[in-house]
Formats: sequence, structure tokens, C-alpha cells
Amino acid sequence: MRHQNRVDTYAASATYALRAHNSFRRSAGFSLIEVLISIVVLSFGLLGMVGMQAAALQSNREARLQSSAVVLARELAELMRGNKAIGILATGNPYLGDFNTPLVAATPSYCLNVAPATPLCTNATDIANAQMTEWLARVDAELPGAHVKTCFDSAPFDSNGLPIWTCNNTGGVVVVKIGWTRGSTDRSKSGTAAFERAIRPSVIFSVTAGMT
Repeated sequence: MRHQNRVDTYAASATYALRAHNSFRRSAGFSLIEVLISIVVLSFGLLGMVGMQAAALQSNREARLQSSAVVLARELAELMRGNKAIGILATGNPYLGDFNTPLVAATPSYCLNVAPATPLCTNATDIANAQMTEWLARVDAELPGAHVKTCFDSAPFDSNGLPIWTCNNTGGVVVVKIGWTRGSTDRSKSGTAAFERAIRPSVIFSVTAGMT
């Protein structure tokens, strides 16, 4: 009887040990699956954070370029107001033109430079040429793939309210139009298609040069 009880005890112990072992294996298996799921979820979270960071950096860059373009347009407006005898002309006006990268004035001039060997400006047209030479060089340096158009235009926006490059050359207001290469907001695009190359002006700045 005692022997039988001992056998039963051993059998019960073995059964318990086997169950405990199987339970441990199942627990270990579940733990591994949970770890793998956690890694996958964490990976998606990290990818999302990287994407948001990249979008934020692009937005900051575009905001900086937009601000620079507005400042440059305002500077040109002040130059025209300061030289209004030329700024109001519809023809023979160095401030007017269609300039694409690389931005170069129609008649480059450096007569405003302080270098002794540089000829001095002798009239208002020389001053306008020198101002445009320097201003366009700065636009070219600050805005990637810049496109500038200055013209008389009474309708700088289309019927949908979007800015356009076309000028109707009417009215008494000069419009400064500036565009540049921007990153596309369509994340599915890649390569050269990921950039919008000044399809439309990004800045429209109206300036009245003044009257003589």
C-alpha cells in the first residue's frame, strides 16, 4: 500500500512537472510573439516620426524661402520708388523684364561698386541697371531655380484666383512676380517629379513707383 502511494505520488509529481514545463513553453512562445508585435508597432511609430520630421523640415525651408522672396520683392519696390523717373517708364526701363536662372540683368552694370576701377553711374538708367544687376544676383543666390518677372499688369491672377506669369502690360502698377523650385506636396512623386519648378509665381508684389 505504501509502495502504491509512493508510485502515485511520483506519477502526480511527474504529471505536474510536465504540465508546468508545457505551460512554461507556451508562456515563452506567447512572450516571443508579444515582443515581435511590439517591435513591429515601434518600427511603424519610428517611421511615422521620421516622416513627420522630414515634412516639418521641408515646411520650415519653404517658409524661409517665401519670407526671403517677399523681402527681396519689397527691396526692388523701394529701389524703383527711389529712382521713380525710370521706374514709371513703360519702355527703356531696366527694372522691367523676364528673368530666368541664372538671373542676369539685360544690361549688367557695376557702376555702384566702390572699386576705383569701376566707372561711375552717370544717369538714372545706369543706376537702375546697376541695381538690377546686384538685386538679381542676390535673388539667384537665395532662391533655388528662381524666376522673376517685373511688368505692368492689371490682372496678375487668373479666374480661379491663382497667380500667373502672363502680363497684360496695362495699368499704372508694376507687379513683381517671383517663383522658385519648390518641393512637391505630393509624397508619391520621386526624382525630378518631386519638385515644382516655378510653375506659378509664389510671390506677387504690386508697386507704384511714384510720379515725377
